[in-house]
Amino acid sequence: MEITGRLTADAVVRTVSGDRKVTGFSIAINDTYRSGGEQKKVTTFVDCSYWLNTGIAEYLKKGGWVQLYGRIGVNAYMSGSGEAKASLTFHTSEIKLLGNASKERSSSTTSENPQQENPKAAETAANKFEGIDDDLPF
Repeated sequence: MEITGRLTADAVVRTVSGDRKVTGFSIAINDTYRSGGEQKKVTTFVDCSYWLNTGIAEYLKKGGWVQLYGRIGVNAYMSGSGEAKASLTFHTSEIKLLGNASKERSSSTTSENPQQENPKAAETAANKFEGIDDDLPF
């Protein structure tokens, strides 16, 4: 299943059952529809977990757009007042970052990685091998 939404908060890495780690985050999915000629807006919140690589957490910042692949689930529980409640969960197997939360964050990300500022320089650096002569036999 594929879902796309905006992160509602920065991702958090939690340690569970000994040394296993999980990246937890929540997204909001906005939808609109017409009912009786009137446009309605609905926001669905989904709690997500990603078990494969906790390093992704530093890129999952509040307001960022993400596209997720995985499977959906439901958690049913009783509230403190005895009311039956449920929440949607998404067990994420793949994450695609679609955009930053703001232009300010994107400019700070670019300045931290000079190869993003000058793609030609990055290409030149990637094609440079030290210790190999220019006249290769093939």
